[in-house]
Amino acid sequence: MNDIIKWGIIGLGNVAHGFANSFDNINNAKLIAIASKTPDRLSNFKNEFNIDSDNCFDDYEKLLDSDDVDVVYITLPNTFHFQWVMQAIKKDKKILIEKPAFLSLEQAQIIKRKVEEKKLFFTEGFFYRHLPHISDIIKIINEDEIGELISMESSFGLNLLTKKKLFFFKKKKKINPTGRLFNMALGGGCILDLGCYPSSFSLLIASLIKNIDYKNFKILDIKKDKGETGVDIDSSALIQFEGGFSSLVKSSFKKDIGSQSVINGKKGSLMINDTWFGDVIKKKIGDKTYELKKRNYTKVFSYEIENISDAILNNLKEVSSPGMTLEETLLNTKILEEWSNA
Repeated sequence: MNDIIKWGIIGLGNVAHGFANSFDNINNAKLIAIASKTPDRLSNFKNEFNIDSDNCFDDYEKLLDSDDVDVVYITLPNTFHFQWVMQAIKKDKKILIEKPAFLSLEQAQIIKRKVEEKKLFFTEGFFYRHLPHISDIIKIINEDEIGELISMESSFGLNLLTKKKLFFFKKKKKINPTGRLFNMALGGGCILDLGCYPSSFSLLIASLIKNIDYKNFKILDIKKDKGETGVDIDSSALIQFEGGFSSLVKSSFKKDIGSQSVINGKKGSLMINDTWFGDVIKKKIGDKTYELKKRNYTKVFSYEIENISDAILNNLKEVSSPGMTLEETLLNTKILEEWSNA
């Protein structure tokens, strides 16, 4: 393998477009192949990102058969993740799977076993984990600036159901019942689509606490509101970790609850205005509040692409922390399964 990791993308939706648009100025990676069953998307991607015609596939299997592709990014609807990760494993491909990786713990356990048997690289696509502000947060916690961690709260939600009209009246939006977000058959719902972020962040923060086993937790106090198509549109749950640390996680398609997180320690707290995109972080110690340096990202996937490519070049089977490990994918899948099925 040379010093450039060659990427392929299966599934060309909005997330894939943002990902493909993030290869600029990355020295260790190049997007060379794409696959979609929608001809217009395939053609548009080909032209926009200058993909060679020989590497544009209308069959996912053909991309996986390409010897030129080192690692494949699978960004299909949730219900197709397991199937196509299995196919990628059969073809000995290194894998980045878009979140949430799987719909059940059983699926995640099968993939873990297969990946480890073949000694393949695998990671789940939580891009925020690779952004520098997450390392800033970890540093503050590890240096004991806010003291021993007690609890946290993390949210991700936006109103997809109504829009404001004149005189503050609201009008119901038209939703697409066959689209991914509101379709049960495609693994829709706010828990899987957005709740996976707060739950994965909770695992990361809990893993920093000494003398507790962050793999030992219970899911308590689940509240859930279902919409007209049967998927969850507003929900919360409490993740109670061994040793007393807890995390309240919230997700919504119904309310603009934002993407804030608050991490509480015995000495102070951290307040992150936008956990996933690195807006203002405030640190409160006693009566004093400090605003930390604001991070501005233009292409958020570039950090993920670079870190994964670097790990592959160094013959690693996983990304280094705080990237998502296979063990964390299993734990997060367990949380989401319990939360969703309650």
